Amino acid sequence: MTELLIGSHLSTSGGWNKLIERSHAESGTTFAFFPRSPYGKKSKSLDPAGATDFAHRLTAEHYGPLVAHAPYVYNLAAKDEAKREFAIHALAEDIQLLAPIGQAGQPIYLNIHPGSHVGQGAAEGCKLIADGLNQVFDALAANGHAQDAAYVPILLETMAGKGTECGRSFEELATIIDGVGDTDGAAHIGVTLDTCHVYDAGYDLLHDFNGVLRTFDDAISLKRLKAIHANDSQFGLNSHKDRHANIGDGQLGTAFFTQLVNDQRTAELPMILETKELTDTTHRDEITLLRGLRDA
Repeated sequence: MTELLIGSHLSTSGGWNKLIERSHAESGTTFAFFPRSPYGKKSKSLDPAGATDFAHRLTAEHYGPLVAHAPYVYNLAAKDEAKREFAIHALAEDIQLLAPIGQAGQPIYLNIHPGSHVGQGAAEGCKLIADGLNQVFDALAANGHAQDAAYVPILLETMAGKGTECGRSFEELATIIDGVGDTDGAAHIGVTLDTCHVYDAGYDLLHDFNGVLRTFDDAISLKRLKAIHANDSQFGLNSHKDRHANIGDGQLGTAFFTQLVNDQRTAELPMILETKELTDTTHRDEITLLRGLRDA
């Protein structure tokens, strides 16, 4: 097997080069970051002019695909039309910011929480999300940036089922993807599997890992599985709590993560830690732990 592609969600403070320095500090081979403020404002740290040089540094160091994370405030399923329009506009801007990275040869994805239907029902929520994604691709095309979608595929994150979240089941994610239709955009949508979220949603990764992946393949296709959020679960199976635990400290435990980092269907995907920092404000020890679970 190739080297494990692993890192954590890093701060963008200080700009592109600081991201790489923080990754070096934890011995990462991939990482995540917000392309703008977590509250939705444009980033003051990430100058678009520096994106290409950033990508060249990463490719020279043989980094795996990056998994940028859209701000949590985006809600493509919101009741409020203005909130949906903001999410559509901001996602299109995010893709344009990140596209030079992909164009320069450094693979990058944009992970999003699908959205919350806020009482409208899951069916309506999934429809609104699909419509929103179609509008993102339409907006890119209208601005002469249709090709950018190919450089920054959108990944829908599996959700724990807290509150009115959409994407709590593989079938809901499949409905969203199918709703995008046979446009160019549909080829640029994948899925991030969050191990904590999937377990909390009721899929027994610990005792039926193969069965869960078969269910995913039947509903969505493993070809669309592009990244992993590697998080242990504080509350466990079917809890719908979405509370991450450090690797080995939760209900999934090291036995599950040993399987995750050795199974050929998941072992070569970029893995992002979203857990508490343990060592010198980095995830270095946790990354070392996961690499140590890899078969020789």
